[in-house]
Amino acid sequence: MLASPLDFERCYRAVESRDARFDGWFITAVKTTGIYCRPSCPTPVRPKRENVSFYPTAAAAQSAGFRACKRCRPDASPGSPEWNVRGDLVGRAMRLIADGIVDRDGVSGLARRLAVSERHLHRLLLSELGAGPLAIARAQRAQIARTLIETTDLPFTDVAFAAGFESIRQFNDTTREVFALTPSQLRAAGRRRGDVAEGTLTLRLPYRPPLDWSALFGWLGARTLPGVAETRGRAYRRTLRLPRGAGLVALEPVDSHIRCALRLESMADLTSAVRQCRRLLDLDADPVSVVEVLSRDRRLSRIVKRRPGLRAPGAVDGTELAIQAILGQQVSLVAARTLASRLVTAHGDLIKIADPTLTHLFPRADAIAEADLSRLGVPAARRATLHALARAVAGGTLLLDPGADRAATYQQLLTLPGVGEWTAGYILMRALGDPDTFLAGDLGIKKAGARLGLGSNPRAISEHATTWRPWRSYATHQLWATLSDTHREVS
Repeated sequence: MLASPLDFERCYRAVESRDARFDGWFITAVKTTGIYCRPSCPTPVRPKRENVSFYPTAAAAQSAGFRACKRCRPDASPGSPEWNVRGDLVGRAMRLIADGIVDRDGVSGLARRLAVSERHLHRLLLSELGAGPLAIARAQRAQIARTLIETTDLPFTDVAFAAGFESIRQFNDTTREVFALTPSQLRAAGRRRGDVAEGTLTLRLPYRPPLDWSALFGWLGARTLPGVAETRGRAYRRTLRLPRGAGLVALEPVDSHIRCALRLESMADLTSAVRQCRRLLDLDADPVSVVEVLSRDRRLSRIVKRRPGLRAPGAVDGTELAIQAILGQQVSLVAARTLASRLVTAHGDLIKIADPTLTHLFPRADAIAEADLSRLGVPAARRATLHALARAVAGGTLLLDPGADRAATYQQLLTLPGVGEWTAGYILMRALGDPDTFLAGDLGIKKAGARLGLGSNPRAISEHATTWRPWRSYATHQLWATLSDTHREVS
């Protein structure tokens, strides 16, 4: 929606019209008040253009000395879709910071993960985003802390720990600096309370409307594994493998947000758990921008406008997704789920959180690397592929997380025995969250393409799909959604 650097005139027009579509894309800072806001802030007096500055992130506005608006809650906006689109170093860094790597491993850990020096990383982020990695992580911690302060009755020491602060003093100082209020004052002014019950922490996950929950729920529900995931009413429930322990989450749409009910073995995993859920449901997407681009194609326009809120589901764990994709090669969705269920029963880890139906985490890569999969009924060719993939992941030579280099990972996947372009592309689309992958050779895409008059030749369809960039993953899901049968897709 926006190009970097930020276009002042376009940003200011969005502020004048209070256009909520731009929330999360940029931050509006007002020099006369010293606060920063969402573009859609409902303040009755719009700021004069000479008093306004625009920043790409809340961290940049905070670093420039501005504090968060108490009216529009800019810290609670959906995340910018730009970081999902971009595959460069900055995009990868932002995805890793959002996943909590700075809180766990520090800036040095982030730099090592990206194979650059700390100095170069800081200079690059500061130049492009107006804030370094520490400031960006700090802004994220402040957002999580505010949510927990206002919506729960957790003691402040627990809030500080869950948000990733190293000390209660750092937590207090950051809260006062960013929000101009103490933690106690924030809690007193909070509008929602008491969302911790029987060990369950309930959060509100914002998104940009529209959201086609029915389609998303159906997609996820068709891929549930006993003991790992299930649907209950309108809620999707599953276990989560997190850096410090396990988690259990229930996700359900309520009003204009997703209600996220979490039970965690370690509260310090809160950031990672929330990011996994947002990736799974594709909550940082900008559906209006997607529809705008895809609707330019006369043949695609009709089906896209029928499903404007269709998302591109991601994954809570890249390795889990890749293993299920391989298990689903050349078999039905039902058969793939049967094999995956056997794998969970034989090699999954039991969780400590008591639940009558969700009992296991999906197996680790190291558990599968040397496992005897023949006893589970996995065909020989796929056993070889699974072992190769699991050994590469367990050995650290293959990374399937949000910070992975997408182009390099795609080529690396193709070197594994039994992994072709379809499987590598599917993993790229869902495990790495690439919004611009197109599976031209997919049988369902050929069928849907023929119905739309695009023909069934993969090369011709692929060439035509270049006009759908950078949203070809969404176009893929739109084409899949036109088909009544879903057995051609893997888990």
